[in-house]
Amino acid sequence: QVQLVESGGGLVQAGGSLRLSCAASGRTFSNYAMGWFRQAPGKEREFVAAITWSGANTYYADSVKGRFTISRDNAKNTVYLQMNSLKREDTAVYYCAADRTYRSSYGPKRVYEYDYWGQGTQVTVSS
Repeated sequence: QVQLVESGGGLVQAGGSLRLSCAASGRTFSNYAMGWFRQAPGKEREFVAAITWSGANTYYADSVKGRFTISRDNAKNTVYLQMNSLKREDTAVYYCAADRTYRSSYGPKRVYEYDYWGQGTQVTVSS
């Protein structure tokens, strides 16, 4: 079992930056691909970014490519999402998730491909 706890959300002006963190419990974190998703009010949860177990490969939604960076520190059991040049449309609850497939070479992009989820952290971008 893996427990995930997000932090780092908040209120920021458009054009600003935030860094989200997701701390994971359990020794197996380093073997799992990790992802970030977001959900705005009235909308479905959508893929933001993913990273393979080793950090060698990263994947991004087109809407955040070039602005967001996903990274991980396996020694700290933590995955990060650096968000720059934030826009109002980035406002959402952000969730991290873990795919328990052992050392997959792929970073999943669909909600159903993930097995563990955090409780989410609110990001609000004001104009």
